[in-house]
Amino acid sequence: MSVMSFLFWLSALSVLYIYAGYPVLIALIARILNRQVRSAEYLPTVSIVIPAHNEEGFIRETLQNKLHLHYPPDHLEIIVISDGSTDHTDIIVREFAPQGIRLLRQDPRQGKTAALNRAVQDARGEILVFSDANSLFDKDALGYLVGNFADHAVGYVTGRMIYLHPGESVVGSGCSAYMRYENVLRQAESRVGSVVGVNGGIDAVRKALYEPLREDQQSDFVLPLTVVRKGYRVIYEPRAQSMENALERPDSEYKMRVRVALRALHAIMEMRSLLNICRFGIFSWQLMSHKVMRYMAFLPLIITYSSSLVLFSNASIYEIGFILQSIFYLSALLGWALTRSGGRTGLLYVPFYFCLLNVASAHALWKAIRGTRTVVWQPRAGLLSGRAR
Repeated sequence: MSVMSFLFWLSALSVLYIYAGYPVLIALIARILNRQVRSAEYLPTVSIVIPAHNEEGFIRETLQNKLHLHYPPDHLEIIVISDGSTDHTDIIVREFAPQGIRLLRQDPRQGKTAALNRAVQDARGEILVFSDANSLFDKDALGYLVGNFADHAVGYVTGRMIYLHPGESVVGSGCSAYMRYENVLRQAESRVGSVVGVNGGIDAVRKALYEPLREDQQSDFVLPLTVVRKGYRVIYEPRAQSMENALERPDSEYKMRVRVALRALHAIMEMRSLLNICRFGIFSWQLMSHKVMRYMAFLPLIITYSSSLVLFSNASIYEIGFILQSIFYLSALLGWALTRSGGRTGLLYVPFYFCLLNVASAHALWKAIRGTRTVVWQPRAGLLSGRAR
């Protein structure tokens, strides 16, 4: 076997493992281990923390949603931490003061992670629940989340995020499909022990386990890893559901994915001790497979495509491989072009969003190598549609 053939098969099998092999293996291990959570009716004091920057278009509906959750009011506090907002966010939040909602102000703007650090200092609940400023929880979501903490081995719980895309855009459809794929993985990983990635918009942690983070750290990636490092489980609760509008514009989604990948890459480097399989066992393999290799998937994708081109005339398998890959990438380009022209994309959202994720990861790695870090950013854009349940 030539060097080029070896590279083709190694990279092709790597891609297959990242997107299909790991999910199959984790599902099989989950069936064997099947670690259940001893959840029960459990009513600890809860602090819902909502960081907000210029969220006047969303915050009112979000607060009304939180006030109508099925949870004892005397066990619940709601805190909004306004991160240097310059619009009417603070004015709207103050309208809810008679209903017990507390407004904290962070000036100057320092980003979401610093805002969480500030709010947690004032939070009185045994359990901290994190919500985005545009996240709408199901009425029973809070009870499902905190019920898992009846199991003393559980330190962090993430719920199920549902992304709405009423316009059926290629970005919205791709985001929703991607989240369904991720949720299947999380369900299996929970039964193995701990999940590797969380949603961020509907999460809960024991306050005693919260560690203040640096402003440039990604709270919904680093914090769960610190919980695992302390010996507690991070689990997925699909019954705790929250809704947000998906981004509709490809450029907005791309920027968000670059930012998320960049912060995750920095976090992996800082938390690399978790990759020590002698100390953390199966979770190290999960972290390597689900995150490290996923963010690096663009490398074997490039090698597979380029090597199949070089080997095109050597054997029919390489010809077929090159042609199929070319069709896939051309479909992604067509999906992008139809989105720009306002046309219907059908199933083209699959190759389009797959390529968007991998190009964003490559861009993020380049920025990480250059030492770029992200602290503040513009909130997700979109309109809520009055579907709080």
